[in-house]
Amino acid sequence: VVFSGNGPSGICLSYLLSGYTPYFKRESLHPHPILQRKLEEAPEVSILDQDLDYLSEGLEGRSNSPVALLFDALQRPDTDFGGTAESVLTWWHEPSRAIPHLVLGRNAPGGAWHSIEGSMVTLSRGEWMGLPDLPFKEWLKQKRRGLRNNRATAEDIAQYYQHYVTKKGLQKNFRCGTVVTSVRKVSAESISNHTKKDLQENSGSLWNSSEQSTEVFQVDGFFKTVEGDKEPFSIYTENVVLATGTYDSPTWLGVKGENLSYVHHQLSALEAAVKNNSIGIMSDPVLIVGAGLTAADAILFAHHCCIPVIHVFRRRVSDPGLIFNQLPKMMYPEYHKVHQMMKEQTAACAGPYECYISLPEHHVLSFGKDKKCIIQDKNGCQKAYKISMALVLTGSNPNLSFLPNNGIDLAMDSHQPVSPKRNPIDVDPFTYECTQEKGLYALGPLAGDNFVRFVQGGALAAASSLLKKANKNPP
Repeated sequence: VVFSGNGPSGICLSYLLSGYTPYFKRESLHPHPILQRKLEEAPEVSILDQDLDYLSEGLEGRSNSPVALLFDALQRPDTDFGGTAESVLTWWHEPSRAIPHLVLGRNAPGGAWHSIEGSMVTLSRGEWMGLPDLPFKEWLKQKRRGLRNNRATAEDIAQYYQHYVTKKGLQKNFRCGTVVTSVRKVSAESISNHTKKDLQENSGSLWNSSEQSTEVFQVDGFFKTVEGDKEPFSIYTENVVLATGTYDSPTWLGVKGENLSYVHHQLSALEAAVKNNSIGIMSDPVLIVGAGLTAADAILFAHHCCIPVIHVFRRRVSDPGLIFNQLPKMMYPEYHKVHQMMKEQTAACAGPYECYISLPEHHVLSFGKDKKCIIQDKNGCQKAYKISMALVLTGSNPNLSFLPNNGIDLAMDSHQPVSPKRNPIDVDPFTYECTQEKGLYALGPLAGDNFVRFVQGGALAAASSLLKKANKNPP
């Protein structure tokens, strides 16, 4: 099996395919009585070998994936109600059940967490960022640190994921500094006998049975060597797991002048400009476009550095779809403050916050070479603003250029690009195998699971399916 992506989804699946097997802890009591009864029916059978559809039936929570809710409920039984009940799982290492696999990623294990500014605090509670059988809080305690307001920094998370891979002995499966350039199906006949022999020895699955695969996946790409050279590779495999996340390509507005040098699509550009003093208290305002958490982080950063901000977003401040209207105030005081600023400091009426203007229900029409930006309101009225730089922070899309047709044929709506929130890859909810391409699996945001806490259910589903294919599930 070859994975493209070494973030939390890839790490969790690697753990499950390395022979680490979850069982119900016999003496434990789950607060969900129906689930408890089901778990007691066959405690000697691993969760991976049970009927995930049956176990997850009737569970409710903050994810649309039944298996994500199941795995979360087993690991953190009453966390949504503020409880701290221990996991009802016990983990056994059964090396005979391991399936050979390779996890390919650009960065160190942890994926995009290494690209996020280190001091950023996570939206999710710290304990929700943890992976199976190594609680995040325990790891943090060893560092003699606590969680601020129950939340962790991006740097902590990135370090924890790297530590997890080492601690669980998964490093041999990881190849970092790897870029995948192509994944495509090829006929088994077109592969050399030498490669076929390797496949048979390594997969131990369908290749050894009478119904030999007629097609396999060819995964092409390159390793970046220490000297900076690119070493090409080709791997043949029966199963490929897409776990690339969505941090790759920020969304563009598609307006005139967006490619000018002062228009940026990542928060790091603002941090760099402040660091090298090209922007400061006396600068023209920074334009921030977007009403999500990254835009809020940029506003907080600018506010902290006393840099003036013009904040443009399309929605109404009271729109229930706005993320700020879904966050508990007590747990997220800093985001609540941004929401307050958005409400009270519009251009129409000056509020108590200096150096910040909110323009709800507005959008950018164009960026000019003279750093003038034309902004239009919902009634069609236009106004020009002189700015020092622009940050377009309206989300990001996965880069699936290594798949035929950018992976569009795999999406729920095969006429639109893959988008984690609007148009994820269409997968079977209990195996996470793509409905349009057998042998191809999609995990995490690509399959619509956007929180670390819930991506692990997809890994459980995929591991269960891959073990069945490899006949490594006991009857």
